[in-house]
Amino acid sequence: MITILPAGESAVLVEYDELPSVLGNFRALDASRIPGVIDLIPAARTILIEYDNTITGRKLVEKWVRGAVPIELTADESWPAVEIPVRYDGDDLVEVGKLTGLGVDGVIEAHTSASWTVAFIGFAPGFAYLTSNERKLEVPRRSDPRRQVPAGAVGLAGPFSGVYPRSSPGGWQLIGTTELSVWDAERRPPALLLPGTTVTFVRA
Repeated sequence: MITILPAGESAVLVEYDELPSVLGNFRALDASRIPGVIDLIPAARTILIEYDNTITGRKLVEKWVRGAVPIELTADESWPAVEIPVRYDGDDLVEVGKLTGLGVDGVIEAHTSASWTVAFIGFAPGFAYLTSNERKLEVPRRSDPRRQVPAGAVGLAGPFSGVYPRSSPGGWQLIGTTELSVWDAERRPPALLLPGTTVTFVRA
């Protein structure tokens, strides 16, 4: 069961029941793009489809979406794995060590030893919310969000870790930085981290 909603003049938001449906349909749609489709942005239960309305229209896009046959992983496949090198030099690293009781070294050890998975894409294009079974790293957002967080900043908030894809305001606890670009408008897809991707952080 899917629901297709308009999202402005040149986009639709497709709603699915669960994350596996999103992942299977994303694979199918990405492999069978029709002319005019500009971008596919998956999240936990949705796919945002942006298109050029001088080339295609909403009705054609809806027909294409409803005709998609989800592509599931075979036994020999797995979701992509990404290794992210991190300099653990974040402004909040010491504070996170205090909040968790782990100390700086303990935070780094827990962050690098955990296996993370992209659950969904969040407030900005390419901002992936990563989850793991490592509960020792759960910390609250900052009470005073920063007006500007640099691209590549690695942070923690609640049960999530994430990498800021571009410079933006933010309230996550910053523990490090990476040179790896997680968002590139010239790349297809632009986002390096998509729902289902597994992520490992390593010390740079």
